[in-house]
Amino acid sequence: MRLLLTALLLWTVPMWGETSVQHLWELKQHAKIRALDESLNGVLGVATIDLTSGRVYVYNGDAVFPTASSIKIAIMIQMFRDQRAGKFRFTDQRAGSSAAPKALSIRELMEEMIIYSDNSATNQCIDLVGMENVNRLLAQFGLRATHLRRKMMDSAAVARGDENVSTPLELARLMEMIYRGTAADAASSKEMLDVLKRVKAGMRAVVPQGIEVAAKPGELPGVHCEVGTVLLPGRPFVLNVMSAFLDESADPVGPVTAIVLEHFRKIAASNQYGRRLP
Repeated sequence: MRLLLTALLLWTVPMWGETSVQHLWELKQHAKIRALDESLNGVLGVATIDLTSGRVYVYNGDAVFPTASSIKIAIMIQMFRDQRAGKFRFTDQRAGSSAAPKALSIRELMEEMIIYSDNSATNQCIDLVGMENVNRLLAQFGLRATHLRRKMMDSAAVARGDENVSTPLELARLMEMIYRGTAADAASSKEMLDVLKRVKAGMRAVVPQGIEVAAKPGELPGVHCEVGTVLLPGRPFVLNVMSAFLDESADPVGPVTAIVLEHFRKIAASNQYGRRLP
């Protein structure tokens, strides 16, 4: 019962106490996600944001999960803000990454971090902008549970339990800020969205090719997560899927994406009363 209440609290309350058909359709989505969670030998958190109406749905939305590589979005935002502030230029050269040992520009390092999830490039990006500055920015955004606590491949920090963490709702809000142009200036936010469109993400495998997806997945032993913006015509939305305590072969990102995509496709094709539009 607690999971149901958690989900319902962030939905828009219908006027005059009436039950809207959109709310009933949301309950169907919730039932499918809950059934998937119950079949999963692990734990699941989900958040969606309707970018047209602002309507929010969460399932275990305030639970703190490891972010794995999806935390790299926060590092990218700090990099764009710093270069706009004149602290460096994206054309400045730095040492290469493990995937590309030759010298790279800062933009190339950022793209290695996001598009190919290169951890050596990521650590150079963290050194460039400063871990404390990333966390200060996240706090300014009001994301109190989202923290960059360690560099990548830091086994000693992992042993101490210093995971990079966030919640389904907070990471979804961060992606929403990129979409709305408020994570940095509007031009930088658009550039970030374009970079994320080039990522080979789990959502991309589920969403039809004609629909653009800008996403960043993350994976650790026992952990799968992915946050993305699905640019569904007429009804774009943010989806964040986070999971932990998973068996080796389990990955709920694809199944949750399919459930949420079906939900928004019907909303996009219908009026507010659920009548299908011509």
